[in-house]
Amino acid sequence: MGILGDSLDKATAGTATRPIPKSAGAQMRYLVKQHSGSTKAVAQLLGISQRTVERYLKGTLKRPRKDLATRLTGEVRKKWQPRVVARAKKRAASTDGIRIETRARFGFTAAPGTTDDGRIRLITQHLPPTYAARLFTAQEQGATEQQLQDIAAAGLQEIYFKDRGRRAPGLQVELTDIDYIELDF
Repeated sequence: MGILGDSLDKATAGTATRPIPKSAGAQMRYLVKQHSGSTKAVAQLLGISQRTVERYLKGTLKRPRKDLATRLTGEVRKKWQPRVVARAKKRAASTDGIRIETRARFGFTAAPGTTDDGRIRLITQHLPPTYAARLFTAQEQGATEQQLQDIAAAGLQEIYFKDRGRRAPGLQVELTDIDYIELDF
């Protein structure tokens, strides 16, 4: 995905209450269990042979190549503690909201006579649950990185720049050139 999508995935993984299995064999067993015992499905998911999956299950293979280890850990992390993750997302989307910290270039479309030059800003802002829900829904529906950035920009526009409608009535904010972004819920 992109920088915002990856940050959302990282924040989601951070809601887990237990660490993921450490060894490759334990991770492989977990994935096989999640796929109803199908070593073939896990092999296709990881891009390896079914026999390689079986060797990890037996303990014949113990240390995967670096690229396989990365894919294996990533797939386990995606499926780890689904109920805990779902509960955290539901809480963020209904009551708690989401915290966004970013250093990015913000461009503006504003009323004549005001400055609309984009500039780098460091912003840490709590967004209300409606924006968290929009981000989660968009990600689940396969939204592009630009669509996720538009949702984050709309949230920052409303809460940070417009102060919930108390100032800058005609301001339109654009989020570009993201240096880094971190989300937490």
